[in-house]
Amino acid sequence: MRDAQCSLLLESFLHELHSKYKSCTEGTVANYIPELSKVNPELFSICIATVEGEIYQVGDYNELFTIQSISKVFVYGLALEDRGRDYFLTKVGVEPTGDAFNSIVLDEVSKRPYNPMVNAGAIATTSLIKGTGVTERLNRMLDMFRRYTGHNVFVDISVFTSERVTGHRNRAMAHLMLNFGTIDQSIDETLDLYFQQCAVMVNCHDLAVMAATLANKGINPVTGEQAIDSCYIKDILSVMYTCGMYNFAGEWAYKVGIPAKSGISGGIIAVIPNVMGIGVFSPPLDLRANSVRGVKVCEELSQKFGLHLFDCSRQKLQFCN
Repeated sequence: MRDAQCSLLLESFLHELHSKYKSCTEGTVANYIPELSKVNPELFSICIATVEGEIYQVGDYNELFTIQSISKVFVYGLALEDRGRDYFLTKVGVEPTGDAFNSIVLDEVSKRPYNPMVNAGAIATTSLIKGTGVTERLNRMLDMFRRYTGHNVFVDISVFTSERVTGHRNRAMAHLMLNFGTIDQSIDETLDLYFQQCAVMVNCHDLAVMAATLANKGINPVTGEQAIDSCYIKDILSVMYTCGMYNFAGEWAYKVGIPAKSGISGGIIAVIPNVMGIGVFSPPLDLRANSVRGVKVCEELSQKFGLHLFDCSRQKLQFCN
């Protein structure tokens, strides 16, 4: 966005998208975590943050919600910094899977979770976060989220408790991984930390800034703070591209063509490297646990502005076409 005309075009298109899909009634709000079922399904927001720190937003962009599975992206980055790429790959793979995000399954040969974006892989990833005791590890994680958002964040205790009480599938995954030596720490401590990372509160504005930080070589474009070592950005974006949308990842890569990650609270982040980050929030989900409105918005943004990474018909992104 180099001039006022470009900015107005993008802002106008975001308002157009919001107006177009606000009346969409497809999808259902997640209910397997009881607290999430209480969320207003009409909430809907779109936000874009550029690598220059410009913000474009529409709708309920200040409404707080739990980050859920989008947290996996950023905790993955912290685990890479803590343990290094080679060690991480001994515990968690990077292969896409056609299974649901909460499937209780490991790679038959390596006995690792398939990737850090599915629940089993995310739990194993969380177990790798360094710290003396759960409090230090949680504080390190919250400080990591602070660097990405530009402000302090907190855990929603009611959602954390709800996940902790009902998270039997996640406990089953943890016990399976303990059996094969993937997790070598206390299961209860690791699961508590995992449930807390999913219950961190953010808004749509935060999602866009976090995505833009990944687009900006790990530097928060609003605060200028380095959130993660730039050498791990390619790891994060590669896994987001191939695994971030669960068993919709292939179709997403085909239609939208940008690294992305969804969460069952209704958020989606998408990253256009060296350009911008996109955040969308809308709680109703499709059958593959992705935000219905969020997917539609990202598809149209990609088509309108030629965001697909493999669209060779453009020389560079043009927002004034």
